[in-house]
Amino acid sequence: MNQNSNPITIFDEWFRAAQKAGVKEVEAMNLATASAAGIPSNRTVLLKKYDENGFVFYTNLESRKGLELRSNPFAALCIHWKELDRQVRIEGSVTQVSDEEADEYFNSRPLQSRIGAHVSQQSQPIGGDVDLLKAVAKKTAEFLGKKIERPKFWSGFRVTPQKIEFWQKGDFRLHTRCYYSREDGGKWRMGFLYP
Repeated sequence: MNQNSNPITIFDEWFRAAQKAGVKEVEAMNLATASAAGIPSNRTVLLKKYDENGFVFYTNLESRKGLELRSNPFAALCIHWKELDRQVRIEGSVTQVSDEEADEYFNSRPLQSRIGAHVSQQSQPIGGDVDLLKAVAKKTAEFLGKKIERPKFWSGFRVTPQKIEFWQKGDFRLHTRCYYSREDGGKWRMGFLYP
């Protein structure tokens, strides 16, 4: 494993290797959150951007994850690229992206995805698929010929990493686990863990 002193550079190398290898849904990652009372939940979301500032995904702010992140702004991410026998774990604090950043990403989405963001009352009960299709058809007609603005209840979150672990499968379960933890002042400290 490349022991670069910057884990974001390593992540970028691994992400690009997964893209090159044709990993399906290369941006799929597990997001773990907890309520204010500490009750955990997790689900798969899509990584839409990463850089030195963190890892970004988008969602309905009124969804379970949105509400949990606003009451307890910490999260853990796990990305597993089975085809490469690699996994990356990320833990850190969470902040909402700026309106400008959310608008830019929202406007880059396909038309149906933008309509879907308006329609979905994510995590709320629904009668069934037919109700969802009716709501989409109604909203599509409503937006016909109009610019679709980002709904105020839809935005993104950035996980600013405090810990990042790179896991590489090894023979006989002798896996390589290289971790980075951010020290005061932002410098990364690197070490290894037993598998």
